[in-house]
Amino acid sequence: MSDSPQKHPSPNTTEVYAIHGAEPEVLAYAMAKYSRSALTMRESLTEISSQRAEQFLNTFYFQYGHRSIADLAHIPFAIERLSLLAAIDLVDETRWDGQERSTRYQDFRRSGWYTPALSEERKAAYTKAVEGLFASYDALSSGMFEALTAAIPKPEEMKQEAYARTLKARAFDAARYLLPLATNTSLGQIVNARTLETQVSRLLSSEFAEIRDLGTKLRAAASEPAWNVQRDKLEEMAGEGVVDAAATAEILNDLMPPVRTAPTLVKYAEPSAYQITTRKELTQAAAELMRGADGVSRPIYPAPIVDLLDDDEDLEVELVTSLLYPHCHYSYRQLRGAVAALPEVRRDELLKIGTANRGRHDELLRSFHSGHGFRFDILMDIGGFRDMHRHRRCVQLIQEFTDLHGYDEPICPGQPTLAEAGLEDAYQAAMAAAVAAYRSLKDSGEAEAAQSAQYLLPLGMRCRAMFKMDFAEALYISELRSGIAGHFSYRLVAWEMYRAIAARHPALKGMFRIEDVHVPVDLLKR
Repeated sequence: MSDSPQKHPSPNTTEVYAIHGAEPEVLAYAMAKYSRSALTMRESLTEISSQRAEQFLNTFYFQYGHRSIADLAHIPFAIERLSLLAAIDLVDETRWDGQERSTRYQDFRRSGWYTPALSEERKAAYTKAVEGLFASYDALSSGMFEALTAAIPKPEEMKQEAYARTLKARAFDAARYLLPLATNTSLGQIVNARTLETQVSRLLSSEFAEIRDLGTKLRAAASEPAWNVQRDKLEEMAGEGVVDAAATAEILNDLMPPVRTAPTLVKYAEPSAYQITTRKELTQAAAELMRGADGVSRPIYPAPIVDLLDDDEDLEVELVTSLLYPHCHYSYRQLRGAVAALPEVRRDELLKIGTANRGRHDELLRSFHSGHGFRFDILMDIGGFRDMHRHRRCVQLIQEFTDLHGYDEPICPGQPTLAEAGLEDAYQAAMAAAVAAYRSLKDSGEAEAAQSAQYLLPLGMRCRAMFKMDFAEALYISELRSGIAGHFSYRLVAWEMYRAIAARHPALKGMFRIEDVHVPVDLLKR
């Protein structure tokens, strides 16, 4: 009996094919099998059932800790009618892809707003404050559009529709400063199951009731049958008599069974005791550190909109300062001065707070991502920060929203100012009313009053955030965000980032493709 020659694939027979229709968890299992099986993807997907995928994931993902498997399961979500405040928290992931409604191209008067659980008296005051801001937003949109059309004539070659649309976008750029954080928005995200699990856990650990509820809804959406547009179309056809009802039921059951996108991979996503406990301890530690001998909190020193920090800082000092930074309202430089003055023993104690409550599967807090060459402490309006927040290839540490840093006014070279448009007094009055409502609710004694009050802060209020990155990302952000089509708020921040790098590293200055943002631009160009 002679041995028949074993068949081997011919050389140079690489095959590439796209995959569609597999459940995310089944697909993740099939891809993971490449390391444990010689089967092709087609063969794996043919033999794998959702039950086998669940059994595999339970063993290797949860028991053995092979968390990279969840990177292979990508899931699209629509998250609609959540507040701007919750949206900022939702997208605060380093591994995140998605899109949100634009304050430039959509009129947010129609969005509605989120109202936290409040007593009837406080709810009435809250509603009045939000309605006041929306009325001011509407007036500012209309007033700035009129000022723009008066100041910028329509070119003969430009269609009236395009002219009006462009200037309306510029008017919305100014009016968005008055949108409260309570304003509803909508967004879509496509995340892998690993990011989803950490996202859900982080949301469930929030101090905000809305955000905790959002985490619960995300987890449920990944566990329940997903919406299927094709199934909807088929059911609609059956209802119209185009397809026999009995045949429709059979087709749906055989070819379009309900798909649960990631029921196994998110089933253990729970509130993080590590995050919750550590947040409380770091908040207390920051307050104690910045309290003077008289027991009163030290004043917050003035700071520039962009502060490029020194690059020769001891790592231990950076780590402790970074741990405390998100839990206070001081600039990094002011906080670091207090940390550096501490005895080494006390610094070590503060450092240990960051890891003392860490569980077996907890990732280190984001503050431990330290040692980057370029660190920018940025103080800017919340609206502009939302655009800067989209940059993922950097570490961002965000402080809580507050009224302590004041607010900005919409300013753009070549565009009428609020004063020139006759809108400055109304704008300042709207901001003053919002701050008064914020402080009243914050001091009201209501449950979660400090959190609920933040919804009343307009996007024009300043917020503080730390951005850590390498040189390539610093150049990318500076070039992209300084472009003439962008909002002047973040254009100015990008320009100041460039200037700070150019001053410290003159040899790098010529690498930036950037123009002075203070030069007036053609506002009809997008």
